[in-house]
Amino acid sequence: MAKERRIKDKNKKGRKKNSLFSMFRYSISFIIFEVVFTGVVMTLVVFYGPFINVKKTVVGALMTSGAHQYIAKWFLSDAEINNLVGTATANSQVTQATQKVNLNAITIAHKNDTGIVRYDVSSTNGKFKGYMLLIKDPTRVKVGVSKSMGVEGELTSQIAKDNNAVAAINAGGFVDTSTNGTTTYTGTGGIPAGILISNGNVISNNDGNLDKKVTTMGITNAGKLLVGNYSVNDLESLNVTQAVSFMPILVLNGHAVKITEDGGIAPRTAIGQTADGSILLLVIDGRQLSSLGATYQDVQNIMLQYGAVNAINLDGGSSSTMYYDGSIINNPCDSNGERYVPSAVYVGN
Repeated sequence: MAKERRIKDKNKKGRKKNSLFSMFRYSISFIIFEVVFTGVVMTLVVFYGPFINVKKTVVGALMTSGAHQYIAKWFLSDAEINNLVGTATANSQVTQATQKVNLNAITIAHKNDTGIVRYDVSSTNGKFKGYMLLIKDPTRVKVGVSKSMGVEGELTSQIAKDNNAVAAINAGGFVDTSTNGTTTYTGTGGIPAGILISNGNVISNNDGNLDKKVTTMGITNAGKLLVGNYSVNDLESLNVTQAVSFMPILVLNGHAVKITEDGGIAPRTAIGQTADGSILLLVIDGRQLSSLGATYQDVQNIMLQYGAVNAINLDGGSSSTMYYDGSIINNPCDSNGERYVPSAVYVGN
């Protein structure tokens, strides 16, 4: 009898364990189903729902990211994407815009001043945080490029070290295809987009079209910052020795520029200049719990707050990086850390 009782107790425990295991497995399966179901529903709501502002924000953020643009293109046509983020409007304004930077309004007041001032930047609502560097002598600010141009980019920090720089931020955009041109969304930073000039050398010239205007940041040999729509020939006639292409223009001749492109909330990089010639370098972290990211308008407001009379947005997203005093001081959102880029704006010694 005792033996039979032990067998029954053992069987009962076995059934109880099996029951607990079944319940656990069911619970895990249910949680996985809920997560997948919620993800699918939320994705459909974002891309096909009635919430246009949500759709603009998400699509704008995706299109800012070179690595994840394909997600938006899974659900929307190019025409729908352009309509949402305003790319077509912004591009048409590039060719139509005629106002230029008033170089006479910039006075280089701190030449040979090695001072750099660092500011911590944050939004009042806690949406983002970042860093601003104020470089008093603008003639120290140059454009550095990858040593493997045409093959792959280089880390912003490495470009800084290559040039013995004390500070640097990522700069111009790059073509988001492999260097052999066969696949998209695999850009290695080896092929710059638009115009790229470093220390007077034209590295990228709009595929040879020297008269084609593109939204560009340029620095003259006197240290004055240009932002606007320029061709290679335009820049050379203005004695520009450093230049990269990106958009949108944020501030022009002391006034906020109307921004027609919706880039959503994302990590941001920008450059500006104050009336006394000081250069402003800004990087804002994004795609993180501690810093979701900023809109173009946020960056514009920060530049105006710090006294920029001219300013332009540079490549953002996973590329946004700030190097200062021997280390990366921001938190790049790419899982691998810094991203390979074709160019960086650096501050020489």
